Order: sequence, then structure tokens, then C-alpha cells
Amino acid sequence: MSTANLTIDLNALADNWAKLNAMSEGETAAVVKANGYGLGAPSVGRVLAKAGVRTFFVAVAEEGAALRAALGPAPTINVFSGHMHGDTSIIRDAALVPMINSVDQMLRHVEALPGAAFGLQLDSGMNRLGMEPAEWSALRDIALAQNPTLIMSHLACADEPDHPMNAQQLRSFIEMTDGLDVPRSLAATGGILMGEDYHFDMTRPGVGLYGGMPFGAAKPVVSLDVPIIQSRDVAVGETVGYANAWIAKRPSVVATISAGYADGLIRAIGNGATLVANAKSLPIIGRVSMDLITVDITDLGANVTSLRLLGSDQSVDELAAYAGTIGYEILTSLGNRYSRTYVE
Repeated sequence: MSTANLTIDLNALADNWAKLNAMSEGETAAVVKANGYGLGAPSVGRVLAKAGVRTFFVAVAEEGAALRAALGPAPTINVFSGHMHGDTSIIRDAALVPMINSVDQMLRHVEALPGAAFGLQLDSGMNRLGMEPAEWSALRDIALAQNPTLIMSHLACADEPDHPMNAQQLRSFIEMTDGLDVPRSLAATGGILMGEDYHFDMTRPGVGLYGGMPFGAAKPVVSLDVPIIQSRDVAVGETVGYANAWIAKRPSVVATISAGYADGLIRAIGNGATLVANAKSLPIIGRVSMDLITVDITDLGANVTSLRLLGSDQSVDELAAYAGTIGYEILTSLGNRYSRTYVE
């Protein structure tokens, strides 16, 4: 097989949820947007539902409809983008719960789907989604009269527990919601780790479920093994790859492996990322190209057919660091050409 194999450990995923659930006050939901962070929302959702998840969050209504088809009628599926123009039939048919972000969305929802469930998203300082305090003050009584199922906000700096923005947003969220008889949610993965002051009635972990930071105790969920297409001897002074980007300083053995930036392995990972075989760390050399990556396997000293890029030896966050990005981007960019193996 010439395609790389992406192994997704669903047992590790369920275990990560269980650990975060044990830390959380109240209900622990799960965020499965972006096709389950690139790992397949139907498979991810089914395992999490089996583990005990009753509430899921997606980014847009179309994602919610696909998840509903996979999970059936039981779980609650909340939509972060709210009730957008054109979403009415999807929300109705898939029994989705939009997180209303504005007065316009509120009006659209109650006029198009009177009596249908909805939640509210408030802006506590991130300035991304949700109603700002003045807008919320004007709409509050009208919205509460319609019996929202949840009031939520989102933290901007939860990956940095000591950042003053966290406490500022907490105060703002409390000021906007204190005393209301509606379940509240503020914490995603980082907020869970900051303690119960941030938990309220529901937490909604995302990246921590998939093995990403800031949840350092997470089990790795993905591993990626890439087959070697060809190996060659390279003499001192010879070059490898586009623009002669790597020059051999010793007699070398170079492997060309079957993956590249078309598979979500962005070019910048060439700035220090390694692959592993037989417990040896093997550096990427030259430029990452569309379908191919070259690796210095001189020190391997054995014949192997594939090299591992992601797994217990190199996490998604470590790979992301070489590329100057974050683990979220690595996860959600993992390409469609991979052969996928789900372990459960």
C-alpha cells in the first residue's frame, strides 16, 4: 500500500473524555466540530455517546445534521454558529439546538421555529461570537421568556491559566448571568483545567479529547505511519529536494515517503520534525512537497517499510511546534488520502 495509515485510538478518546468528566462539575459535553477534529465525527460521536456523552457541540448546522444521522435522536446537538439564514429546515429536521448569537438570530429562530429549543451565546470579552453586554441587556427578558436550554460563553486565553483575561471573562459572564434559572457553560478543555470556578453547569471539552494540549494527561489518540516508496544512497555534496534545500555532509541514506502537504503535512514541519523507526529519531530533510517527504535514515541501520510521524514519540502539538502552529491545525488538516484504522 502506498498511502499512509492513520490509526485513531477510540479507546484513548473515550478515556480522555472520562478523565475530563471526572474533573468537571456538572455535565461534561463533547465538541466534535470540523468532522470530529478531522478524525471522523460519526465514529468519534458514537464512541463518546457510548462513554456517556449526552450533549454534543458542532460548528455549523450541516455538521449537526450529519452527526444526528450517525447518533440517532437521543443526544442534544448544539450549533455554535446559531440559526443562520438558510438553516431553518436543517435545524428543524435534525432537531438541532442553535446557540443564538444576535438579536437577528433570535428573531429568525422564534419566527421560523416557534417553540423550538435554542441556547444563547454571550460575548464575555473575546469579541468573536455572542451578544455583547449591551445587546444582551436589551434582549434578555425577551430571550428568557422563550426558555433557552443553555447560556454559554467562550474563554480567549484558557491555554494560559494565569492570564488576567480569564478572570476578567469569568467576572463578565457571572455579571451577565448571575441569578438566572438557566444552565450555564463557560469552560472548554483549558477552562476545565483551571478549576471549578469556571465549570458552571456544563463543560465542553474539545481538543483535549483528541490528545491535544493543554490537557497534558491526555492519551495520544492518533498515530500516523507513512510508507517508504524508495531509498537511495546520497554522496557527500549531493543535494535533496526542491531548490537544493539539503546538502549531504556525510555519505547518507535518504528515504522518500508517501505523504506531503496535500495530506495536511504542511511545509513548515520540515523545520525540525522527525519520524521514528526502531526507536530511532530520523530527521525530515529538504522541503516537504505535495505528495512526498524525504527523511535521513542513515542512522537507522535496518530495513523498514514505513516510518512513524505521529504517535507517542511525537504528539500533534510537538509536530505543530516545528511548523509554528498549533495542534488543532495539524489534527483538522489530516488528509483524505490516508487509510484510516479505528481501534476500539
